[in-house]
Amino acid sequence: MSQRNYTVENKKNKHLTEKERYTIEILLKEKLKASEIAKRLGKHQRTIEREITKGKIRLLNSNLSYREEYCADRGQAVYQANGANKGCNLKIGKDHQLVQHIEKLIVKRKYSPDAVMGEIKAKGLKFKTSICTKTLYNYIDKGIFVNISNQDLPIKKDKKKGIYRKVKIAHKNLKGTSIEERPIEIEQREEYGHWEMDCVVGPRKGKGAVLLVLSERCSREEIICKMPGKTQEAVKAALDKLEVKYGEHFRRKFKTITVDNGSEFLNFRQIEQSKLAADESRVKVYYAHPYSSWERGTNENINKMIRRFIPKGTDIGIITEARIRRIEQWINNYPRRIFGYQSANEIASKMSA
Repeated sequence: MSQRNYTVENKKNKHLTEKERYTIEILLKEKLKASEIAKRLGKHQRTIEREITKGKIRLLNSNLSYREEYCADRGQAVYQANGANKGCNLKIGKDHQLVQHIEKLIVKRKYSPDAVMGEIKAKGLKFKTSICTKTLYNYIDKGIFVNISNQDLPIKKDKKKGIYRKVKIAHKNLKGTSIEERPIEIEQREEYGHWEMDCVVGPRKGKGAVLLVLSERCSREEIICKMPGKTQEAVKAALDKLEVKYGEHFRRKFKTITVDNGSEFLNFRQIEQSKLAADESRVKVYYAHPYSSWERGTNENINKMIRRFIPKGTDIGIITEARIRRIEQWINNYPRRIFGYQSANEIASKMSA
């Protein structure tokens, strides 16, 4: 084939324009045939014949009989309607098995769309159709799924916000060890055993039962303890209970803990003091700067996951230990993109071995 026969230019301007449709209407009234009109417009005869058929309307004659004529307005309206209906077919098509799997994970197991698609890829699950995370988000936006809407998504879209990171001195906590003294190795998240600790409160801040949450920086492993109140004594009792549970392995599992400057954490001696061995330290505590939640980013992100099950304002006192364990297990088995959609349990078992 020579270069004169290339097809790119031939396909340009293939569709009839609105002006050309009015020209067709005028020429038909002048009794020209389709072949003659095609020559004048530089189109194929079949293009003109299809356009005439598409744009025909029925008109009433004076003797109450009907006649068919081509109408440019009708042809243009049909063209625009057909154009609006164009678009690629849904990739998910009739793959009902994939639809049911997606709906189950998002609605019942509270997975994000990214976690759903990542787990499918990581576990090698086979379906008739393969779609990406962005496509899944688009389908949810368009209402393709009967049982899923944006209301079912934990975070629809992260908004870009300016980061204000002015470091302040904790004047009410001058005796505790500052995060500035924390070894740089902890920041790099290469060693297991460095935790962040926080409290998840109920309807009234500082009153009623709360959750003490510990998040491991490297593996994102989570430990949740229910406490009767947000007090220093409750924090000490919860950590004492954990020390008894893990025994001699406690010091290997909990090497350091980073906390904020909340009143419940200010007594660093109670946190560090071992229950099992008198006059010995069980863990080292570091204090983040005031109003610097990014210094405990793992804590903050996992707290959002907890809020999927325990929304703000929920009375934590009525939440059973069994439910707390289910939430903890769900978090630790959740597929995470940062680990190639492995779970925190899988990463923790490798690093703590």
